[in-house]
Amino acid sequence: MLSLKMTEMWTTMGSTLASLMFIWAIIRQYCPYQLLRFFEKYSHRIMDYFYPYIRISFHEFLGDRLKRSDAYGAVEAYLSANTSKSAKRLKAEIGKDSTNLVLTMDEYERVTDDYKGVKVYWVCSKVMSNSRSMPYYQEQEKRFYKLTFHKKYRDTITGSYLDHVMKEGKEIRLRNRQRKLYTNSPGYKWPSYKQTMWSHIVFEHPATFETMAMEPEKKKEIIEDLVTFSKSKDFYARIGKAWKRGYLLFGPPGTGKSTMIAAMANLLGYDVYDLELTAVKDNTELRKLLIETTSKSIIVIEDIDCSLDLTGQRKKKGESKFFSDDENENKVNIDVLRKEVKEEGSGGGNSKVTLSGLLNFIDGIWSACGGERLIVFTTNYVEKLDPALIRRGRMDKHIELSYCSFNGFKVLANNYLRVENHVLFDSIEKLIGEVKITPADVAENLMPKSPMDDADKCLSNLIEALEEMKQSSKIKEQDDEVEHIVAIKENGEFVDDDADDDKEIDQEMKQIQR
Repeated sequence: MLSLKMTEMWTTMGSTLASLMFIWAIIRQYCPYQLLRFFEKYSHRIMDYFYPYIRISFHEFLGDRLKRSDAYGAVEAYLSANTSKSAKRLKAEIGKDSTNLVLTMDEYERVTDDYKGVKVYWVCSKVMSNSRSMPYYQEQEKRFYKLTFHKKYRDTITGSYLDHVMKEGKEIRLRNRQRKLYTNSPGYKWPSYKQTMWSHIVFEHPATFETMAMEPEKKKEIIEDLVTFSKSKDFYARIGKAWKRGYLLFGPPGTGKSTMIAAMANLLGYDVYDLELTAVKDNTELRKLLIETTSKSIIVIEDIDCSLDLTGQRKKKGESKFFSDDENENKVNIDVLRKEVKEEGSGGGNSKVTLSGLLNFIDGIWSACGGERLIVFTTNYVEKLDPALIRRGRMDKHIELSYCSFNGFKVLANNYLRVENHVLFDSIEKLIGEVKITPADVAENLMPKSPMDDADKCLSNLIEALEEMKQSSKIKEQDDEVEHIVAIKENGEFVDDDADDDKEIDQEMKQIQR
């Protein structure tokens, strides 16, 4: 009989609860939004009058989702280290060294924390955007952590506990941070419901300054500059400048510009943002990309001279890019201009980033939206860049990466062959002093091609390659000299009525040709 009554009671309660849920769903569906907000507002006030607890929320994004909250990240890291043992539902992520797992609270999980005898409660929650016009699959999730504690401990929690959480959380984030390599997607491929305009993978490039083929003095200078920058937060605040520094890496292809960037990131422990300018729609989108970069990062624009047409944009008043005094040339230029306008109108994906927009990106007002950033440009032809783009203050340090020296070769020989000295080193030192060869070419010749290749074989391959380059260089010099003498004779320079001069030049040409 008792079990029958209990069954009837649970049945009645279930039906009542279902009815209430149905009624509430109808109210939310058809009740005007303003009236619903009115009831919620005053119901919260009534509950707060009798409710003895205080709640503090830490939202993941503030404002118009411009930047992830540092406070949210610190709370997330603190709770992952201090409450993962008490939580029953956890999320697992790969840690910094790509082997251990980092556990964090799952959504809607509740845990407790004790601080100086005070018990507090943390809840991980999320809400969906309330826009009725937006499809459900484009609704944005808004995550937040909610801290609850008794109001009699207000001074303790707001005075010291939150500072403790922020400080310890930031230290944990720094220890467990898995560095990432970011790249931007074209603007038209960025759906509105995504949280960021950047895509990323784990940054695992092994390059270090120890493995780079550079002169030791130059390497030491760069390392000291980077370390000094990373410890200069107070200095930049004192002089009134944003905590950032620009680097211009220039030199022939194959001299290690990209490797230098990886070595810089590994030295400082920074993330890398590889910005593809041709995929940026306009200056506004470029600014949004900058805002979404984090502190402790390197923003890289490789081959800046090829990314966009950023040269020649500062025209004098009245000077035209397309038109000249030649009527026929103007007709051709008009056709080119019409074609460009047609491609822009058809959505050809042409970037409208301007030199002015890029300059503002580097050191405008918005460049101070985050701290501890390096901005790195690379180019093969520094003379092609607009002087305003690479002046001191924007690109603070100019680093030329040139051809391989003998000291650089010894670093590569130790990396690839594990040899610090060899009988063939003297021959290589002499040849490297006479031939321009990039570190990439040296590395390719030192690379063992089969298990049978030893140090003798690889060093001999390098000597052979250097001798071939030396011979080719001599032939090119002779060809250039012949062309120069031919040009002199054709232009009639240094030739007079004395036939002996002509004979002397002819004999010199024959001697060179032999």
